[in-house]
Amino acid sequence: MTDTTQTHYQVTCTDYTDHLSKPEPEIVLIGTAHVSKKSVTEVKEVIARERPSVVAVELCPGRYAALKGKNEDVSAKDILGGGNITLFIVHSLLAYLQNKIGADMEVKPGSEMIAAIDAAEELGTEIALVDRDIQITLQRFIGKLGFFEKIKMLGALVGALFGVGGKDIDIESITEEDIVTQLVSELKEFSPTTASVLIEERDAYIAKNLLDLKEKGTGNVVAIVGAGHRQGIQEYLKHPEKLPDINKLLEIPKKRFSLGKIIGVGMIALVLAMFALVIMTVSFDQFLVAFGWWFIINGVLSGLGAALARGHIYSVLTAFSVAWLTSLNPMIAAGWFAGAVELKMRKPSPHDIHGIAEAETLHDLMGNNLFRVILVAALANLGSVAGTFIGAYVVATQCGIDKDMVSAGVIDALGVIGSGITGTLGI
Repeated sequence: MTDTTQTHYQVTCTDYTDHLSKPEPEIVLIGTAHVSKKSVTEVKEVIARERPSVVAVELCPGRYAALKGKNEDVSAKDILGGGNITLFIVHSLLAYLQNKIGADMEVKPGSEMIAAIDAAEELGTEIALVDRDIQITLQRFIGKLGFFEKIKMLGALVGALFGVGGKDIDIESITEEDIVTQLVSELKEFSPTTASVLIEERDAYIAKNLLDLKEKGTGNVVAIVGAGHRQGIQEYLKHPEKLPDINKLLEIPKKRFSLGKIIGVGMIALVLAMFALVIMTVSFDQFLVAFGWWFIINGVLSGLGAALARGHIYSVLTAFSVAWLTSLNPMIAAGWFAGAVELKMRKPSPHDIHGIAEAETLHDLMGNNLFRVILVAALANLGSVAGTFIGAYVVATQCGIDKDMVSAGVIDALGVIGSGITGTLGI
């Protein structure tokens, strides 16, 4: 098996009737739907007929290992730490949705890739993994999404999870040119960043890998790729001069000071300004009352979030106890503490890690210890955010604070912060 993912290339797809470079070694592209019985049959038939020297599949080593049942055991602590949790959540949610579609179609996701691998092994044919590493793709995807695109994507994923919105599409017709073009066009309109990272960049990466395989002169190549990559890969195969710098497609975007962080800093500035006014303008007894409201509102809402996630009682109490403080510090979050306690109490196993993607129902997800840890952390944080807004309003109302004056002070503070950031960046 040849692993070409380290040679900086990308994939796309076309119908198996599209043969390139006759009479030289051909690249035969098979555009598939990842949850289609029809695609599985076509893959087997084409490989048997063409008997290629190389079978290229739209997989990276990690996804290949997962399909072959060779998942690497990683600890829950590794996933929840080091900034990996967002990647894991997105990857797991996408895998869950694909499994859900596959269950409806009575086809296991990735069956056409498994069929291609099995057919290649039976013929003794070389297997080439031509897709970009999934971790790089997800990191670029999340890193390049803007604040509002993240909100839209989250809403779309949650809607898909519960079957809300969207429209019915015949999976067996998804390899048809007009259907694919329409879906890709709609994705570009809905989220340009998503289309760029998940489709266009990978089109270039896969196409470069396929061209390299062809240049080796080892014989014909049959490439199995998702239908959404068809036009992009085909275009690059016909016009290699259009390929971008593949090395840049492997770079991880640097963290930036996003709109979400600005909003968070602004909210903290609002709360701190409000408490400063409380200390300066009210009696000590009134301050204690205001602090009590702040503690209770933040604690109850954060604890409620952990409870709704069916968290352990210790996790709920932890969220309740720390929310008042974490709401005053943008560097820490109540969900982190509640999630850490939940992690200690539930002790997720490697089976739980792989089980999230294999879950077929929401009941299965809720029974997964690792998913429960993540959900506790997420809902505790969500409750804490709600508590910050509601608590600030209640405290300001109880103490008779002029909200316009607080808002003006926050705007001035954000102006100073913005000036400092632009000055540091040399803008």
